Amino acid sequence: QGSELSGWAMGRWTYEGIDLNHNFADLNTALWDAEDNDLVPHEFPNHYIPIPEYYTFANATVAPETRAVIDWMQRYPFVLSANLHGGELVVTYPFDMTRTYWKAQELTPTADDGVFRWLATVYATSNLAMASEERRLCHHDDFARFGNIINGANWHTVPGSMNDFSYLHTNCFEITVELSCDKFPHASELPAEWHNNRESLLLYMEQVHRGIKGVVRDRDTKQGIANAVISVDGINHDVRT
Repeated sequence: QGSELSGWAMGRWTYEGIDLNHNFADLNTALWDAEDNDLVPHEFPNHYIPIPEYYTFANATVAPETRAVIDWMQRYPFVLSANLHGGELVVTYPFDMTRTYWKAQELTPTADDGVFRWLATVYATSNLAMASEERRLCHHDDFARFGNIINGANWHTVPGSMNDFSYLHTNCFEITVELSCDKFPHASELPAEWHNNRESLLLYMEQVHRGIKGVVRDRDTKQGIANAVISVDGINHDVRT
């Protein structure tokens, strides 16, 4: 069918008919309901939000791939991540789901919006295809006007995205990279795609060294303290050691 003629939905669903892009637990709604009722953070956490019980049932519509990724996230303390998509040239950052449930588009920033905008900008400004002055529009959205980054929910709402789940259930900050106009580039085009993204992938990974790092220790024993909650003034999203 050709690299640009196959349609946005081609290859999106699993054999069981599950869209992996929307298959993670919706933790946003629980957080926002708790915030509206002034329960955060003294009665409801602003991070490490637990997975709802219904999502863990054997008959829940959760793909084995999704369960495997969640298990992987829970076993390894990732702090920086990106997932790679095709079909556009733009970097999106959380939240991916609109806070007003009936809106298809709505600016919905996280408590760490400045960090996410920085991470997205690092990738977008170093990506050769996005940064090119001669770039064409993939479709009809002119993302170059916004520096080739956009809040995910302000583009289109995605309930149950991996980005939102990573941010709310783990310590991990994750973005989505739409790295090519072609969802299915021909084999001959792959070297050019790699060339366009190589430096931006490396620079993005280097961002893991930004910010405060170290070990939280017990003052008397000097032993490291696991699961110590670290709060930053003015940011309603804690992290854990």
